[in-house]
Amino acid sequence: MMKHVLITNRIPADVIAPLGETTKVIFGPGNGDLMSREEVLRLGPALDGIINQAELRVDAELLDHCPRLRIVANVAAGTENLDWALMARRGVWATNTPGVYCGATADLTLAFILCLARRVLSADAFVRSGEWKHFQPGVWDGDLLEGRTLGIIGYGRIGQAVARRARAFGMNILYHRRSVSSDADYRPLDTLLRESDYVSLHVPLTSETRGLMNQARFGQMKHGAYFLNLARGKTMIEADLVAALTCGHLAGAALDVFEDEPKVHPKLRGLPNVVLTPHIGGGTHQTRRAARSLAVENVARVLRGEHPVSPVNQPALAAQASPPNHASHALREQIPPPS
Repeated sequence: MMKHVLITNRIPADVIAPLGETTKVIFGPGNGDLMSREEVLRLGPALDGIINQAELRVDAELLDHCPRLRIVANVAAGTENLDWALMARRGVWATNTPGVYCGATADLTLAFILCLARRVLSADAFVRSGEWKHFQPGVWDGDLLEGRTLGIIGYGRIGQAVARRARAFGMNILYHRRSVSSDADYRPLDTLLRESDYVSLHVPLTSETRGLMNQARFGQMKHGAYFLNLARGKTMIEADLVAALTCGHLAGAALDVFEDEPKVHPKLRGLPNVVLTPHIGGGTHQTRRAARSLAVENVARVLRGEHPVSPVNQPALAAQASPPNHASHALREQIPPPS
């Protein structure tokens, strides 16, 4: 029987090759847009697999519309959109792409720090405006990174990749994570906030991290410090960040994610000391292709009756499937290791 796999956007034809000729692939719209939930539900009865960008909420409603569904693959590390336990009970695999976006997100973090430290956006706007008439030494001076302290909240693969890059600029590194450490660079969260010139957030969204950065925590940060969020928008309270910026307590911020994206707090747009990007943290040509390839391989394996490469649950029916064969491990070698 022909298998049907839905991909909620469009990806290059050669990436879907592992699905084989016995699989019909249904694509979403082009130009970076994603298929609507309503359309996914309409197509649901025929679907054996879904590849999405972690935007599609997989709950009882969706599973009820997709009786043939065997796997939902996120082209992302995050899995907040997936009801893992319910999917497992229904015999549906949930997969993600762990580690693929690590280096790209760390690169953007350093780009943010440099933009804030050297006032890049304001200086660029000044030149474009035509107001620059002569060399003005001192007027556009920024902050030298060497000797400054970067506090990293969340010290998994991305946080550690950020630390390696920041050390190359001569920055001192402090970090906080859920598990207490005796390492000299580890700090309790309140101590890290007080001691850091730059605070960068790299935690998953959980019940513990939702609203983690709020009025009290922004108030604990050093006066004149900078805040960066490349994690999840709901880990911060945007209105509290705006208040810390407008009163002058914080010198600036850089955000790639937002509390209710794509909505952005209106006052953030008007602040010249804030860098705003549309959730592009892991988005490079190389990482996007690797993540899509891993998602496709996960789906292809499940449709062949094998276990996926990067599962996040264990379906009740998985015992009937055979483990992956070693011959198809080649894809792992194409995926760049965490930087």
